[in-house]
Amino acid sequence: MTTNSSVTTLEGVVLESLPNAMFRVRVDGEKLILCHLAGKMRMNHVRLLPGDRVKIEMTPYDTDRGRVVYKLK
Repeated sequence: MTTNSSVTTLEGVVLESLPNAMFRVRVDGEKLILCHLAGKMRMNHVRLLPGDRVKIEMTPYDTDRGRVVYKLK
């Protein structure tokens, strides 16, 4: 498994929970991103609710989608 340095990490707030572990996240106060839950978070049964602060990763190829990798306190 390799890590790519072109991945962008951002912080945002979960706005709504969608089916299949998908979430709508607001980043930088105005941009909405559709995110899925990362595999490690699924395996450890991390629950996200609207209002939770999260860290997401995005690729430069599709800036409208991302994956939630960490739940902030």
